[in-house]
Amino acid sequence: MKKFLKISLIVVLSLIIIAISLLSAYLIITKDAKLNVNKLINPHQSITICDDDGNEVTSASASSKHKSVEIEKLSADTINAFIASEDRTFYSHNGLNYKRMFKALYKNVVSRSFKEGASTISQQLIKNTHLSNDKTIKRKLNEIRLTKQLEKAYSKDEILEMYLNTIYFGHNCYGLQSASEFYFDKKAEDLTLTESATLVGLLTSPNNYSPFKNPEKSLKKRNTVLKSMLDCNFISNQKYEEAINTPLNAVKNYDGEKNSSYINAVFNELETLDLNIYGLTDGCVIKTYFKPELQSKIENFDYNCDNSVIITTVDGGVNAFKTTIGDAKRQPGSTIKPALVYAPAIEERLISPFTKILDEKVDFGGYSPENYDKKYHGYVTVAESLKQSYNVPAVKTLNTLTIEKAEKYLTRMDIALDEEEKNLSIALGGMKYGLSLKEITDRYAIFANGGAYAPSRFIKEIILKDGTTVYRAHSFKNPVFSEGTCSLMNDMLIQTSKSGTAKALSGYKYDIATKTGTCGNSDGNTDAYAISYTGEHCIGVWLGDKDNKRLKITGGIDCCSYVKDILNTLYSSHSPENLNTESGTTQIKIDADDYYNDNKAVIADELSPKLNILEVKVLQGNEPKEVSTKFSSPSIPTPSISVQNGEVNIELCQTKYYAYLIKRRLNGHFETIYDGNWQKCIKDSPKEGSYVYTVTPYYFDGKNKIYGKEISLPSVNVNGNNNAPQVKIPDIANGDWYNL
Repeated sequence: MKKFLKISLIVVLSLIIIAISLLSAYLIITKDAKLNVNKLINPHQSITICDDDGNEVTSASASSKHKSVEIEKLSADTINAFIASEDRTFYSHNGLNYKRMFKALYKNVVSRSFKEGASTISQQLIKNTHLSNDKTIKRKLNEIRLTKQLEKAYSKDEILEMYLNTIYFGHNCYGLQSASEFYFDKKAEDLTLTESATLVGLLTSPNNYSPFKNPEKSLKKRNTVLKSMLDCNFISNQKYEEAINTPLNAVKNYDGEKNSSYINAVFNELETLDLNIYGLTDGCVIKTYFKPELQSKIENFDYNCDNSVIITTVDGGVNAFKTTIGDAKRQPGSTIKPALVYAPAIEERLISPFTKILDEKVDFGGYSPENYDKKYHGYVTVAESLKQSYNVPAVKTLNTLTIEKAEKYLTRMDIALDEEEKNLSIALGGMKYGLSLKEITDRYAIFANGGAYAPSRFIKEIILKDGTTVYRAHSFKNPVFSEGTCSLMNDMLIQTSKSGTAKALSGYKYDIATKTGTCGNSDGNTDAYAISYTGEHCIGVWLGDKDNKRLKITGGIDCCSYVKDILNTLYSSHSPENLNTESGTTQIKIDADDYYNDNKAVIADELSPKLNILEVKVLQGNEPKEVSTKFSSPSIPTPSISVQNGEVNIELCQTKYYAYLIKRRLNGHFETIYDGNWQKCIKDSPKEGSYVYTVTPYYFDGKNKIYGKEISLPSVNVNGNNNAPQVKIPDIANGDWYNL
């Protein structure tokens, strides 16, 4: 018994010592943690954005736009949405939720990380206004001490009000009032249940759950918040069912401010970076690739419809960006063909630019693609198919390539296909979700960059008030295509600008590669594109209607006209470097007759005449294996021979380059009866007798005659009564029956 008491005393004393030690450590570590009232009620949230030359574009100061809400004016649904999702015991705890803290501590110990959090609304307010985003024990202890001070100094409603006025909702919206105006164009006090839940859903990741960028994710997250409210008995089951079946009604309030599209895009990108958004305020400078003269150019165009325009450098800096549809994704139409169909098929060595494809009516299990002109064009080359944007050859090529292989290249370009999209119609841009103009334009930069993909970016550098650089853009390039494939694609898309669907851009002295595209029918188009690039810039233009109304717009005429104006501005005083059209390719000579007559690619005979040589480019390693010998070893089908009225007729197959040597044999003696160019029928009138004729094709290169194999024709018997070739009659009696 004494031993047990002794052990118990030692244990208790040890626990007391540990507790005192921990308390002492806590007090020492947090001795400088002081609550700053000004940070709570007047946060300094000033960010300055600079252009490519370092000049200030606009001051994106949250404090200048800061509009506070008063909690007593907010609806119960709005308040309860935050409570249910962020901190269900907010009104009952003293700033800390110990149960959640110990649960999170256990999970972090097990996982050996700081993945799990347990912050209350009070803790979040302290972290966002007083501390960094570092996941350290010291920061957490300071957060705890400051939270206790906060709870002693303010009431619960005051804390919640300060929290709602400082929380970040994305798109440079600090505070509930700014978010309400940006996402719903209304005051925070007028928010509905579903609108409140949508805004609460943004808090964990504004970039991922923005109703403008990812409406489906936003809707799912909103409904998760509504389920939390139901679980907390804040709303009835009937009200919950009505709410989850209510569509998103977020409508961005386009204020028409100068450069607003670009500035919004800067903040969109900012939210994707691994940075503490609250730590960037108070004098932070964001340097961009913005070019004011280009931005002014694209903003002052008279579009007469919804529109988006982007201008980037080929290495990925966005110089100008303007949109009336935000980050909406649209069907890409034929602009998808180069990246999805033709470049992968070239890379897989299935096709070359001169490969012929039969443009015909075809049915793929019920799917029968049509060309935009409702016509079929017979055999057309890959280059012609791309230049004229024919649909049937593109679908045929994808069918041969297979969707599985095409998807492999899309993955390298950071494009994921939905299961519903994995069918042949995707060759023509038939996507479930579509792509934004920026996403499409970025994929064309792959060809200008020799095959590597890197998304374009708005932000060049981020510098804090003390001069610390917390972010500098670096381009991680993911290899997609070989340099040779890009050279061939560049060449074909340059031809599209010269004489294809983008011929409105012909006449420039420098290389312009372009692909146009439309989505619509004979009544009009909902989307029209022109994507162009040079050795220095990529330009994307989209025209259409956000509500999918049919408009009389085309990529080749309307979109290209804007591209032309942009090119004239970009290169008013200089010309860009030409695009690479040679690296990784081989110039070969193929037999023209085989190509034009039989659609075969055969390496031309070394002795082939110039008129029978066609020079083409192929991807290195994809040269034809078969080599023609038609001139070094002339060969023809066996001619036919007949006798009529004592005259021998030899029918020759038609050849373009061969001449013929024809001999007649009688009793072992040969006599030349013809030596010259092709004639349909060679006639001979010998005396009566049995003859054997031989035909030898040859090619004359101007100096020498190159003879082919001599062909012996069936023997013929010429007499007054026999007009047919004479053949030996089998002697059945002597056993020669097998020749019958």
